[in-house]
Amino acid sequence: MRKIFAVMALSLLAANVMAAVSPEEAAKLGTTLTPVGAEKAGNADGSIPAWTGGIPKNAGAVDSKGFLADPFANEKPLFVITAATVDKYKDKLSDGQVAMFKRYPETYKIPVYPTHRTVNLPPDIYESIKRSALNVHAINDGNGLENFTGNRYYAFPIPKNGVEVLWNHITRYHGGNLKRIITQATPQTNGSYTPIRFEEEVAVPQAIPDIDPAKAANVLSFFKQSVTAPARLAGNVLLVHETLDQVKEPRLAWIYNAGQRRVRRAPQVSYDGPGTASDGLRTTDNFDMFSGAPDRYDWKLVGKKEMYIPYNSYKLDSPTLKYDDIIKAGHINQDLTRYELHRVWEVIGTVKPSERHIYAKRHMYIDEDSWQVALVDHYDGRGQLWRVAEGHAQFYYDHQVPAYTVETLYDIIAGRYIALGMKNEEKHSFVFGFAAKAADYTPAALRSEGVR
Repeated sequence: MRKIFAVMALSLLAANVMAAVSPEEAAKLGTTLTPVGAEKAGNADGSIPAWTGGIPKNAGAVDSKGFLADPFANEKPLFVITAATVDKYKDKLSDGQVAMFKRYPETYKIPVYPTHRTVNLPPDIYESIKRSALNVHAINDGNGLENFTGNRYYAFPIPKNGVEVLWNHITRYHGGNLKRIITQATPQTNGSYTPIRFEEEVAVPQAIPDIDPAKAANVLSFFKQSVTAPARLAGNVLLVHETLDQVKEPRLAWIYNAGQRRVRRAPQVSYDGPGTASDGLRTTDNFDMFSGAPDRYDWKLVGKKEMYIPYNSYKLDSPTLKYDDIIKAGHINQDLTRYELHRVWEVIGTVKPSERHIYAKRHMYIDEDSWQVALVDHYDGRGQLWRVAEGHAQFYYDHQVPAYTVETLYDIIAGRYIALGMKNEEKHSFVFGFAAKAADYTPAALRSEGVR
């Protein structure tokens, strides 16, 4: 019996050691691989170019509100996929994208543009990525991270399994501390909607000078979301302490309800709890395409493939647009979108037999250059395709930050959708690197935040 336990212990230790790569393999970062772990080379026919360092910080003009000029504004689509031609391109589309053509054959389209590998990150982030490759181990069945210290970014740049790929999305670089004013829409089937406006902050422990290191040891980020419109919801504030190992220490969340003038713990702000003011059209972990703990799923790494994904969506972010220009019946205005051919990691999450979630399966496609989730097909308990997510991404070249312009989640059964993240009509674009204080992210701070 002792021998059996000894063998088991050695196996577990070996599995842990295998989670961090060897110095020889880590040396590929910045050589045959990009500094974030993507393939540096282009594809065989040149339709995906080699990565040559991304676009420069001065790739375009930045207006007085912080909105970026489109570096590719003069480009025209190479072709446009329609319901009539979708079968020709099915091998580079997700099942969810194909289903959108069937659901909206007259209006849904995918304009495909030349591919530009725009992403690059600051040098200190590249150093953090190399450190992660050499030191980070997965623990608690892949649901926690060990030796993930300092600037905590991209836990597994050379991933070996599905959950490690997902961790790279969860731990990706957001530009340090981030403030934004964004709008969410949940249109009816006829396209009518009421805008929901949020003021949000994301702060990371390593960029909060007065944080207690002991209290922040298992914290990945702090998130605060204030609803400012419409009037019936204004004043409600959500605070989240996003933990690294949510099996060891579940996500901590509190809500200040302006009507009740009370702060309450909010355990429902996790997993398949309803998203804020989403009219039941998204779950909490649909936010940011996927957020929170991965522990309810088994994550299978299928491999890599080439797909048409939303990319370089500068046109969709233009401050000359109104939200009415974007929000249409059935889906957003696809004439404003841009898709490019990129390599993605393909990962399938299946709910564990011992767990529950309204999505029995999530079929994900993660961009190799940014580690952002680009597409997700969500399936219900009957195995039926239910919701189709697209993350319309752009690269904030002036700050070297990849992010989403708009996240869309289409319910192809109900014929409704949610669009989150629009800021075209707001007073400014994203604000990176603001000064954060530890006291701002405590439950006691919520009451003053939520005064109407």
